[in-house]
Amino acid sequence: MPALRKMLGDINGPSVKALMSLIETQSKETLARWAAKYAGEHYFPLLQTETELFDRMEQALSAVKRFLNKESSLKELKPFLADARTAAKALADSRTADPVILAAARAVSTACAAAQTPSNALGFLFYGAAARVYHDAGLSAPPEVCDRLAEDELHRALLSLQEAAVPDEPHPVSIRWNC
Repeated sequence: MPALRKMLGDINGPSVKALMSLIETQSKETLARWAAKYAGEHYFPLLQTETELFDRMEQALSAVKRFLNKESSLKELKPFLADARTAAKALADSRTADPVILAAARAVSTACAAAQTPSNALGFLFYGAAARVYHDAGLSAPPEVCDRLAEDELHRALLSLQEAAVPDEPHPVSIRWNC
């Protein structure tokens, strides 16, 4: 079996470059709303077999939604973001963690954190690509298959962000990409 990577996707690939360019034109709120929705629809369902983890990630997604709907403050959101990150880290520290569930947990917790750190609107997708690829193709798929499927997943995410994007967003984020 090939070595599993915790993230999949090519930072220099066409979908990632297009995502980065589009992310730079959007507001923090638009990115956070899109990231939480995308992760909630595509990666969160992969956690259903892990009840406690599922519940914690569901709480984080709900907290982000309340924050974006102006029903709570960033101060009230932060404990939920920390708990989601802690849950994913605890799973990573477990030697028996299912790689699909681990990648999905990382994707959801990172997507939720886009409410605070807009660059996470890209970062969660690399974990999500790993979750989706390992779920769909299996853990023993050859690297070239994983890479192709990861690019497909990143392209789907790009199409989703293009649909959610606000034209001529008045307050786009300012991101210095460190990749």
